[in-house]
Amino acid sequence: MLYRAILPLILRRLSQQPAVAILGPRQVGKTTLARQVAETHADARFLDLEKEADRRQLVNADLYFARHRDRLVILDEVQAMPGLFAALRPEIDADRRPGRFLLLGSASGNLLKQTAESLAGRIAYLELTPFLLREINAAQDAAATARANQLWLRGGFPRSFLAADDEASMAWRTDFIATFLARDLPQLGIGIPAETLRRFWRMTAHLHGQPFNASQLGIALGGVAHSTVGRYLDLLVDAMMLRRLPPYHANVGKRLVKTPKVYVRDSGILHALLGIGNLDDLLAHPVSGLSWEGFIIEQILAAAPPLSASGFYRTAAGAELDLVLEHAGRRVGYEIKLSTAPKPTRGFWNACEDLGVDRAYVVAPVAEHYPLADNVEVITPCGLGTL
Repeated sequence: MLYRAILPLILRRLSQQPAVAILGPRQVGKTTLARQVAETHADARFLDLEKEADRRQLVNADLYFARHRDRLVILDEVQAMPGLFAALRPEIDADRRPGRFLLLGSASGNLLKQTAESLAGRIAYLELTPFLLREINAAQDAAATARANQLWLRGGFPRSFLAADDEASMAWRTDFIATFLARDLPQLGIGIPAETLRRFWRMTAHLHGQPFNASQLGIALGGVAHSTVGRYLDLLVDAMMLRRLPPYHANVGKRLVKTPKVYVRDSGILHALLGIGNLDDLLAHPVSGLSWEGFIIEQILAAAPPLSASGFYRTAAGAELDLVLEHAGRRVGYEIKLSTAPKPTRGFWNACEDLGVDRAYVVAPVAEHYPLADNVEVITPCGLGTL
């Protein structure tokens, strides 16, 4: 079993807050992680709310929670019973002791809205991502590059990454996409036909890492209104399948690109949508550079401090950074290159000057780190977790 970097943070938040919510897409490993947490708490109670027998135990939720007030109660797939939040609030108010509830959910937008209305000030939110480079490459040995390439190709969903071979991994991801569209989204109350969302998802895969043009996609979908296309995007962003990366706005007196970029968050799902089954095909595909960019952006954002502002920077004059992070008054820029000998463009240097970055990194599959300037360094992807 691979170690999940978020585990210590979950335990810390449980020692501070009455309730903690772990958000993450389906099949990302939330249940396995929650059972690890349960092993650290004596007599923890675990309920899977997709099971009728477990839902039946909560017919009178007030009595159930009061009876187990001295234990950690873990509620898996909590979005299946949104009415529970009304019962959780008075129970937490009756006993504000930390570490009472661990909630697991698969739809960030709806779940955040429901808990914000009922549990404001009583709950901490954490996101469990698919496997990260720093989790699979804890040891920087000779096999690190091969494992990184495997993670990039297959993505970080556990059953995809750990599959016996690339063919089995691709089969799992193909089945996952079909099941997600046909079963999981309808269970979240989404009534849009699965085939419509499949076409939209595949189109976003072909436009991965590019500015999102709702009108253009609407025409490609057969004349769908741009507002409807925007709703499709919202649904897959809330389900944590797509990332909408906004432009980074800074008062620099420049004409800035204002359209967000959209990425398929898991690189393995991106490759499945595009029919890319092995590393050779990936490296030869036109999307390889943008796929690598999205893959690295996910690694960086997963390690970013809480409440960091993030976005890409691009001006009409061509100054550009793939990602900008700002936290506690410190601004860091990232340029991402799929090259063993990366050479930043003039636009990179202009963007660094425009923004006055404190530090900038060029992330590339190089053998070791090396400096380009006093505050600019080329780094390996495996070094992202130590910045």
